[in-house]
Amino acid sequence: MNTRLDAGPAPIAWRRLLQGSLGIPLILLALLGMMVLPLPAALLDLFFTFNITLSIAVLLVCVYARKPLDFAVFPTVLLITTLFRLALNVASTRVVLLHGHEGGDAAGKVIEAFGEVVIGGNYAVGLVVFAILMIINFAVVTKGAGRISEVSARFTLDAMPGKQMAIDADLNAGMLTQDEAQQRRREVAQEADFYGAMDGASKFIRGDAIAGLLILVINLLGGLGIGMLQHDLGFAEAMSRYSLLTIGDGLVAQLPSLMLSIAAAIMVTRVESMSDMSEQIVAQMFSSPRILLVTAAVMGVIGAIPGMPHLIFGVLAAATGALGYWLEQKKQRALLAPVTDEAPVVAVTPEVRELGWDDVTPVDVTGLEVGYRLIPLVDSTQGGELLARIKGIRKKLSQDLGFLIPSVHIRDNLELPPNHYRIILMGVAVAEGRIEMGRELAINPGKVFGTLPGIETQDPAFGLPAVWIDPGQRERAQSLGYTVVDGSTVVATHLNQILLEHAVDLLGHEEVQKMVDLLIKSSPKLAEELIPNRISLSLLLKILQNLLRERVSIRDLRTIAEAITSVTPPSQDPTVLTAAVRIALSRMIVQGLVGNGGEIPVITLEPQLEQMLLSSYKQARDAGNPPEEGMVIEPSLAERMQRMLREAAARQEMDGQSAVLLVSAPLRPVLARFVRYGGVSMSVLSYQEVPENKQIMVVATVGRH
Repeated sequence: MNTRLDAGPAPIAWRRLLQGSLGIPLILLALLGMMVLPLPAALLDLFFTFNITLSIAVLLVCVYARKPLDFAVFPTVLLITTLFRLALNVASTRVVLLHGHEGGDAAGKVIEAFGEVVIGGNYAVGLVVFAILMIINFAVVTKGAGRISEVSARFTLDAMPGKQMAIDADLNAGMLTQDEAQQRRREVAQEADFYGAMDGASKFIRGDAIAGLLILVINLLGGLGIGMLQHDLGFAEAMSRYSLLTIGDGLVAQLPSLMLSIAAAIMVTRVESMSDMSEQIVAQMFSSPRILLVTAAVMGVIGAIPGMPHLIFGVLAAATGALGYWLEQKKQRALLAPVTDEAPVVAVTPEVRELGWDDVTPVDVTGLEVGYRLIPLVDSTQGGELLARIKGIRKKLSQDLGFLIPSVHIRDNLELPPNHYRIILMGVAVAEGRIEMGRELAINPGKVFGTLPGIETQDPAFGLPAVWIDPGQRERAQSLGYTVVDGSTVVATHLNQILLEHAVDLLGHEEVQKMVDLLIKSSPKLAEELIPNRISLSLLLKILQNLLRERVSIRDLRTIAEAITSVTPPSQDPTVLTAAVRIALSRMIVQGLVGNGGEIPVITLEPQLEQMLLSSYKQARDAGNPPEEGMVIEPSLAERMQRMLREAAARQEMDGQSAVLLVSAPLRPVLARFVRYGGVSMSVLSYQEVPENKQIMVVATVGRH
């Protein structure tokens, strides 16, 4: 059975294969074939004409492009056209040297025509003209374009992290959608790739100009030698024939090369705009009629100098002045034109429009500002891991605390020292730090067995002594007992500590409402009984903030709600409700302090001291003052208590245990505030908050003396 080759999808597959997979390889093979195989003169004429046409088209595309990325394939086009032109040079050189003795049209009509027009019967003039074109192309256009490409590529790559951060900031601020942000990121990456490729493509243009000069010399000397030695031509005749062909060949190649060099220079000097190059020149150079009027006056003065061609200067001065006068009159008419109801409404410029609430920028809840040298830490394209670690911190804190930690908005701040960063909460700087780029931080945890060379500092998160060391010293530092972390970990740990300390400031009405909405889904009856039957949303916020202030997780909102609704008689006192919630959460609180152990090592007060504090508490309450604020402790006694509590907490910390102060229930909130404001790292429990399955072990007692 015969099968038709043009039936079914097979021809389509062959066409796709030829157009896609084999297209570029076939072009490259054709270029190599032009360098190796001899070409007839007629085919050379076709290729030379096509080369000139292609160069003109590329030049016009560059002129009318509104921004460089509109012609992003330009570096590849430069490479292909350069290879094509060099292949034509090799093919034409072979024809010139083999058949140049036969006459001017031996290498084709195009080469002959270019040679005769430029030489004009004098090959010395032709050589000079060709040399001038080479100097213009090589020393002016190509060199300048190459330098601009190099600088543009460097500046574009340096500015890339800042642009990426600006996109992230706009995305976090809601000014961009996710798709728009991805599109802008792609444009930033394409811009960097384009200027990097242009930097390399400029080297091809420069090499092409050098190759054109060398090929000219080789053709001329080789042609003289072959004509005089092999074909018995005289020097004058050989020079006449081969110089005609050589200069014509060089001009046919160098004119497209010069046009592509100009196109490359135009492309790398372009500034992104919604108008093409001609529109930009007209709009920017002739925007002010005064420029043309002053130019006309200067031209008139020069033309009036004796010996100058008065007619030419006078005509140009008059034409320039007339153009300037016309533009000035047009501008005045536009300003004085009457405004009617039918006139189009002119958009109010941002400078004069009325302000609105959209101009009030909301304050970021959390933020991180970095100096410009720390940008690689937050730039994932440069291996920065800080963004991923901050995301991990937010996830871990949200799970531990029980509410969603707000996004951290990261920005670069040129006002900061280059190696510094700043943590922002509610628009206020709450912490700063310094990172030594290229180094790692070796932290002294308290027990080390040697010293390390480096930059001495302190761990910004916990204030421990530390040293910035070279990465090669990591293993030695770890063997000496140091904890070694990189710069991203230092910033992430510091941020984690700050967010944990200020968790109470991060919880607001919106977050509490989200938590209540989740409670409604899981326990609708309980949520209905809690709000608004028992308490308001604001009071619930106050209770949750009291818990967070003492680093108690609020993730078990069901237990918190049941504890509040179980208080009898119902109360609106946040202190009473917080105490009830703490008792309900006692197992979780104690487990967070001592783990699953059966004993709780605690610090207690002497009975006389505790009795005195209870009396002071009762007096403040009877006087109608809040006990936390109205309770009075003698300054000397308060100082001794803080000192003794601090010493006891330090001993517990040295033993690897949590410092817990155990007091009676009425004193617990008062002493918790006293400890917190005294800077003592200690948790305060009441006797009612000790679970039944835990045993109390008194490790220290604080007295009056």
